[in-house]
Amino acid sequence: MLRFDEYPNTELVYLSRQDVCLAAAEVDVVSVVRDAIVRHAEGRTILPDEAYLGWTTDDGFAARSLAMPGGIHTDHGLELGLKVINGSLGNPGKGVARSQGLMLLFDRELAWPRAVMEAAYVSAFRTAAVSAVSALALGVAPLRHLAILGCGTLARAHVQLLSGALGDLESLTLYDTAPERSRALADAVTADPDFAGLRAEVAASPEACVRDADLVIPATVTTEGYLRPEWFAPGTLIVHVSLDDVLPEVVDAAGLVVVDDWGLVSHDHRRLLGRMYREGSLRGPDGEYAEQAVRRPGARQVDGTLGEVLLGTCPGRKADADLVLCNPFGMSILDVALGGAVATAAERQGLGMRIPR
Repeated sequence: MLRFDEYPNTELVYLSRQDVCLAAAEVDVVSVVRDAIVRHAEGRTILPDEAYLGWTTDDGFAARSLAMPGGIHTDHGLELGLKVINGSLGNPGKGVARSQGLMLLFDRELAWPRAVMEAAYVSAFRTAAVSAVSALALGVAPLRHLAILGCGTLARAHVQLLSGALGDLESLTLYDTAPERSRALADAVTADPDFAGLRAEVAASPEACVRDADLVIPATVTTEGYLRPEWFAPGTLIVHVSLDDVLPEVVDAAGLVVVDDWGLVSHDHRRLLGRMYREGSLRGPDGEYAEQAVRRPGARQVDGTLGEVLLGTCPGRKADADLVLCNPFGMSILDVALGGAVATAAERQGLGMRIPR
């Protein structure tokens, strides 16, 4: 029998969801994500396009798989990884989360996978951390009133993280197309002593939800815009972490529009800003129109990236009364950075299962 000695006996570390949660409790998620956003703005990351696989389930729901590779130069060297996150819109009706996935971290010398972990927890909290970083950089302090549209897993991650990151937060307004979900989240917040002092209410409509908010987080799965610019109070910050909740008129009305990475946003064919760019109703940060777009005279220009605002190379909010839109696409480098921090914390705690290869 032929021998394959070039494949020595090695181990892969596996971190379950429980392991990830325990390890992440030691990690300053907001600090890790902020640092990664800045490093990206400084050109110290590797951010390829994501791969998208879409299909329809047997019961007629849209499903998809995203493969998101990335690399980031940290203080400890180059961290490399890949997040695969899958989801089906039919899952909540079955009593399970919409999304689930795995994160792989790579050995930068051998290139082999060295660790694999449950990815949904990391993914949800890195998204919430982007919202926290955006709020602290672009919001009008004090941020006292938070509105969240969509009351699934991502909403809960935002409540958990923002309640600690925003020290002045006093009230939370929730809306979901399924009223029982918004009521359940409001009741959970009210009953939890960790949220003492945070008043949670349920809104009867999206307009009522956002009307008096300082910070608005759409966390839905809708592909049809419905949020109108006149619904928002002066000075509102919208961190648009979902797909298409805001209408194009919100983009036009905003005094500041920032993204996380213009390349990802402009190449996308599904989300609002990418569509507006190809239609000629939105220009890139350099003032450019998309090739072959029907150019709309005076089209709104994207101002820059969140990382550039943090570095001071792109002006942030110009006036307290401005409506500000932060539209992050979702960068794999944030998952990789946070996954690396979780893996390090797990090693310190002795967590995880070592699996022979």
